[in-house]
Amino acid sequence: MILDSLHWRIANDIDSILSRPIGSKEIYDSILESQPIGMTGYCRKGRPVFAIGVGVNGFERVPTHKYIQTHIQINEYRDQVLLPNSSRKVGHFVGTCLKILDMSNLRLSTLSRIKVLTMISTIDDLNYPEKTDTYYIVNTPYIFQACWKVVKPLLHDRTKRKIRVLPGSGKEELLKIMDEDTLPHFCRTDSKHKDRPTETCFSPSHPFHMELWSYIKEQSCMSKCMAPSLQKSFHITVSQPREEIQTIEEQIQSSVAHFGDEGCSEGSSLSFSRLTMADNKDDDD
Repeated sequence: MILDSLHWRIANDIDSILSRPIGSKEIYDSILESQPIGMTGYCRKGRPVFAIGVGVNGFERVPTHKYIQTHIQINEYRDQVLLPNSSRKVGHFVGTCLKILDMSNLRLSTLSRIKVLTMISTIDDLNYPEKTDTYYIVNTPYIFQACWKVVKPLLHDRTKRKIRVLPGSGKEELLKIMDEDTLPHFCRTDSKHKDRPTETCFSPSHPFHMELWSYIKEQSCMSKCMAPSLQKSFHITVSQPREEIQTIEEQIQSSVAHFGDEGCSEGSSLSFSRLTMADNKDDDD
């Protein structure tokens, strides 16, 4: 596995990915708006806390490879910048992070992008396997039960051991390991904080995203890369067996059909054609 990961890094020039801007700032912002992810701060042990809006992922505004590149850039920025800085600050080694997954607004239509989610999770599982201590799943709607029954058996054992599904917003449990200021906006029961746009870590104007963008631009200038507007498309190879993707698709469709038969109005009205993971070719910008 280690050799495979090293070969993957070399083949895709991952070591220089932080010097490769995704494109213009407008493209970067568009990616963040359709792939909600952000960093809210650090837990009491110094681990970075990342928030991910699974229920509102769109993956439709730009080609798939740009979402994957952005995800890897965040991983590399975490490993090369955030973790070393945190280690120096707390006085001991910090090598992992925490992730809080928000399932608010999860719909069956979200599953139409299951292929992208599978590719991203595969990258993490094969190339960043021990970088996340725990995945906290919060704000789970009823439809999550059907999806979880299908996805859980397909996960690697080491990943399943790290997943915790918390009741409600998870605020009570999360406050045991982090301060309230570090809680993502979707975990706050106080509507004064939850509904204010300036409080969301998903915003492109959030300090984390502004710092990441500035860092990439700085690294790009230092490496004398071409201007973003002149850069060629940058594709990442993902080692994802087609059989596994097909298995996930078929089992989710079967579960969704059963879920709809049990009386879910949303499930019964959704066409399976929207859930099919066709191998559409992405057009380069």
